[in-house]
Amino acid sequence: MVQPVKNTKFDEYLDFPCPFTFKIMGLANVNLTDQILEKLQPIAPGDYTPKVKPSSKGNYESVTLVATVTSKEHIEEIYNVISNIDDVRHML
Repeated sequence: MVQPVKNTKFDEYLDFPCPFTFKIMGLANVNLTDQILEKLQPIAPGDYTPKVKPSSKGNYESVTLVATVTSKEHIEEIYNVISNIDDVRHML
């Protein structure tokens, strides 16, 4: 499902291409990092070293990674693709 491009202002604040940090929160124990990388590689190929941090009760985890983005549309595409993973709950 392709969502429409939002009227973000990334292009006013960033010089592309540039590194951009994404933080994804989702369910723990579901290979969340693998799911994210599987969706990310086709649209932003790279050698990623995500940082994973479990929640205090262990039900959730956050995955932080830095991707090289080429435009505001590229950032929005990554947000849309990753946030549509069933096990993802929030994305910053």
